[in-house]
Amino acid sequence: MPRFSDNLKKLPGISHLAAIRLLDAGGEVVASIENKSGSQGSLAVYNHLAQTYGAITPEAAKKGLEIFAEHAEDARANPGKHPNIDRLLALLDEGKTMRTKHVFAV
Repeated sequence: MPRFSDNLKKLPGISHLAAIRLLDAGGEVVASIENKSGSQGSLAVYNHLAQTYGAITPEAAKKGLEIFAEHAEDARANPGKHPNIDRLLALLDEGKTMRTKHVFAV
């Protein structure tokens, strides 16, 4: 099974992003993933999913969990430890979609 660090190397760069905002069905911002230490991997995954699927759909969430690899398994075993992965698990379980809004770095 590929490791997250290997998967991450295959994703587009994120230096142009300050953050990605995640919006619910009503257009309200429910979360933000910033381009800072500790969340850059998640930002890269969500950016890739948004570019590929147009939104974070259940199908995108499934792909995101594959990209997160061993961290997805850790998230399943330890709910709350990886909130950005927990969000993908919830979207997959609930069949919901989140729209994204890219915040570009200046």
